[in-house]
Amino acid sequence: MPVKKVWNHAIETKKILMPRKRKVYPLLREEQEKVHKFIQEQLRKRYIRSSKLPQIALVFFVGKKDKNKHMV
Repeated sequence: MPVKKVWNHAIETKKILMPRKRKVYPLLREEQEKVHKFIQEQLRKRYIRSSKLPQIALVFFVGKKDKNKHMV
């Protein structure tokens, strides 16, 4: 552990605040299907595992030059 310094401080958090599970960027049906297919494939390969945490990872699509969309 690093040595404590005079300027160190603690960040107090409130236990009552819980992150909400919600869609930040609404996806089109075809985008939702691509995300679902990607997740199922990664689960099958065991690259990822399911979680029960309330936090989510953002997924959105960026347009490419050839008019396709790339998942980010």
